[in-house]
Amino acid sequence: MAKAGRAAATWRAYREVSKPGSPGLSARLRAMPRMLRAAVKGEYRGLTKGKLAMLGMAVAYIVSPIDVIPDFLLGLGIVDDFGVFLWLATALLGESGQFVEWERDPAPR
Repeated sequence: MAKAGRAAATWRAYREVSKPGSPGLSARLRAMPRMLRAAVKGEYRGLTKGKLAMLGMAVAYIVSPIDVIPDFLLGLGIVDDFGVFLWLATALLGESGQFVEWERDPAPR
């Protein structure tokens, strides 16, 4: 069931990125450092401190040698890291798309 959920989230992210009029993948990737800086400075309120913490914990989990399922269990050990990576990529692509739209909006902030 969890695999189906990750696959569905990945499909939704792909559809959002490829939707006409929405920021493309390259625009979203280039916007990520700006988004993170603006969120840390408090200029961009779309990415809350809680979301930033979750993103940071996901990165820490991926690079950490300590896992829920050890990597030496070849079939299962990498699957949990990949699932966290898919969640992280999907979350960052979605948030960066919203950030690009926020940057385009000429309304006062």
